[in-house]
Amino acid sequence: MRILGFDPGLERIGVGVIDKEGSRITPVFYGLIQTPRISLPERLSILHEEALSLLETHRPDTVATERLLFTVNKTTAMDVSKALGVLLLAVSRLHLPWAEYSPPEIKQSVVGNGAADKRQVQFMVAKLLGLPAAPKPDDVADALAIAICHAFRGGKMGG
Repeated sequence: MRILGFDPGLERIGVGVIDKEGSRITPVFYGLIQTPRISLPERLSILHEEALSLLETHRPDTVATERLLFTVNKTTAMDVSKALGVLLLAVSRLHLPWAEYSPPEIKQSVVGNGAADKRQVQFMVAKLLGLPAAPKPDDVADALAIAICHAFRGGKMGG
């Protein structure tokens, strides 16, 4: 099963693609979608095109994202929610199943502790995928952690 994980954002969206065969997980691709500081509609258009391109290139069987939880900056929350909507539009255009996980669910799956810190998650992402170091920036490691979480949860669809 091929899983694509998105760590939603507006300026930087982490992307991680892994393959799961039996109990083995291997990295396929990881990186960022970056949008310049231009108008929101133009950013969302770029994000949609980039997401479609990644989905068509890597042909995942399923997609997973992090559930958005915001408590402080409501403006940022709205813009990131719009970006997530554009990602999901791309996913739905290709008729792919989608699931989302809360940050504690992701940490629990990857580290074994739902209260793990970022360094612990990054360390385990690198270890589980046999990488020499955690991918940078954090958004990329987070996207891989989301994909790993989905793989460890049996690829069950939610959302």
